[in-house]
Amino acid sequence: MRNAVLGLLAIAFITSCVPARKYEEIKNKRELCEEERSALKEQNRKLDEDFKEIQQAHEKLTTRVKGLTNDTTVMGKSLRLMTKNYDKLNNTYELLLEKNQELLKGSQRETKELFSDLQASQLELLAQIDSVEKARMILQQKQSKLVELNEALDERAKRVEELEAILQRKDSAVNALRSKVQKALLGFENNGLTIEQKNGKVYVSLEESLLFKSGSYVVDTKGKDVLKKLAEVLEKNADVNVLVEGHTDNVPYNGSGQLNDNWDLSVRRATSVVKIILDGSSMDPSRLTAAGKGDHMPLADNSTAEGRAKNRRTEIILTPKLDELFEILDTQ
Repeated sequence: MRNAVLGLLAIAFITSCVPARKYEEIKNKRELCEEERSALKEQNRKLDEDFKEIQQAHEKLTTRVKGLTNDTTVMGKSLRLMTKNYDKLNNTYELLLEKNQELLKGSQRETKELFSDLQASQLELLAQIDSVEKARMILQQKQSKLVELNEALDERAKRVEELEAILQRKDSAVNALRSKVQKALLGFENNGLTIEQKNGKVYVSLEESLLFKSGSYVVDTKGKDVLKKLAEVLEKNADVNVLVEGHTDNVPYNGSGQLNDNWDLSVRRATSVVKIILDGSSMDPSRLTAAGKGDHMPLADNSTAEGRAKNRRTEIILTPKLDELFEILDTQ
C-alpha cells in the first residue's frame, strides 16, 4: 500500500513539472513572435512612409498640372479676346484709311487730325500685335511645361506600379522559398531546427546540438545531413543569397588550439557550415557569406542553462536578390 501511494505521488510530481516546462517554452516563443511582430510593424511603417512620400509627390505634381491647365485656359481666353480686339482695330484702321481718302479732298486741318488719329491707331494696333505675340509665346511655354509635367507624372506613376509589382514578387518569392526549405527539412523542424520568415528573409536556425559537439566546430553526421538537404534547395534557387552566422553563449571558451575565445569559435562554425553547403555543389561561392557573432546577439537570457542553449546556434539567413528593385531605385 505504501509503495502505491509513493508511486502516485511521483506521477503527480512529474506531470506537474511537464506543463511548467511547456509554459516556459510557449512564453519564450511568444516573446520571439512579439519581437518579430514589432520588426514587421516597423518595416510596414517604413514602407507606408515611403509610399506616402510617393503619394504626396504624386499629389503635388497633379496639383501643378491642374494649375497649369487652368493657366492655359485663362491664357487661351485672353488670346481669343486680344485677337478679337485686333480684328476690331484692323477694321477701324481700314475704315480710317477709307475716310482719309475721302477727306483728302476736304480741308487740310481735318486731314491732319485724321492723320494723327490714324497714326495713333497704328501705334495701338502695333502694341496689340506685340501683346498678342507675347501671349502666344507665354501660352506655348505653358503648354510645353504642361506636357513635361504630364510626362513626369506618368513616369512617376509607372515607377510606383513597378515598385509595387516588384515588392509583391519579392514577397511571393520569400513565401515560396520558405515552403521549399520547410519541405526539404520537414523531418528536422522543431527537433533543434526552426524556420521563420521575417523582414523579407527566411531564417533557418539550428541549435548547437544539431550540428556540433560542445566547444567543437566540426559538423557531425546528423548536421551534415541537414545542410546537404538545404544545399539542394539553394542550388536550385540561384537568385538567393546566403548568410551563415555563428552564435555562442557568454560562457568563456576554455578549449585549446587555434581558438582563443567564443568569437573565434562562432567564426569557425559558420565557415564549417558554408564549406559543407558548397561541398559537391555547383553553387557560386560568392552567394555565401560566413560571419561570427560570438555572444553579442543572444536570443535568450544567458543566466539560465536553457537560455544559453538557445543562444548556442547557427543561423542561415536566405535573402532573395533584389537587383531589379535596386536598378529602379538607382534611376530615381
